[in-house]
Amino acid sequence: QVQLVESGGGLVQAGGSLRLSCAASGRSFSDYAMGWFRQAPGKERDFVAAISKSGGNTNLADSVKGRFTISRDIAKNAVYLQMNSLKPEDTAVYYCAGRGSAFVNTYYVGASEYEYWGQGTQVTVSS
Repeated sequence: QVQLVESGGGLVQAGGSLRLSCAASGRSFSDYAMGWFRQAPGKERDFVAAISKSGGNTNLADSVKGRFTISRDIAKNAVYLQMNSLKPEDTAVYYCAGRGSAFVNTYYVGASEYEYWGQGTQVTVSS
């Protein structure tokens, strides 16, 4: 089992940048594929980014491609979401998610595919 804690959210002006971090504790973080999701008020939780347990494969939602980057540092038990050129529509609570994976280069894009979730961190982008 793994526990996830997000940090790095906040208020930023449009065009600005934020870097979200997800600290994982527990066993075998290197065996977990990880992802980021977001949920705006009154909306469903949407996929943002995913990374395989090796870190070698990543996937981004079309709405954030070219602006966001996902990465992981296995030695630090952490996953990051670098967010550049932020837009007001990026405003949401951002959640880190993890799941065990038998496959080195597989990522997962469905929220239902993840076992573990953080508590979320608020990102607000002002226009």
